[in-house]
Amino acid sequence: MPTMNISLPESLRDFVERQVSIGGFGSSSEYMRDLIRRDQARSEKIAAMQERVDEARNSPDDTRTRSDLEAEGLRRARERARTS
Repeated sequence: MPTMNISLPESLRDFVERQVSIGGFGSSSEYMRDLIRRDQARSEKIAAMQERVDEARNSPDDTRTRSDLEAEGLRRARERARTS
């Protein structure tokens, strides 16, 4: 697996080390991979939600308001979060 080095200020390094020790991670690399995977999943959910909003906005038959669309998007995001 290729490596990537990152520089952190001491306060962040200390935080990562604490998270590793209390969070059941074997190393700081495992912790960072977990954070990145979570952020990746979050970004994918946001992109999917935006796609649905764009589709709804472009639909000539859609009579929902922006508030309706936002509420539907939030409802779907919460639903997905519960099942993830």
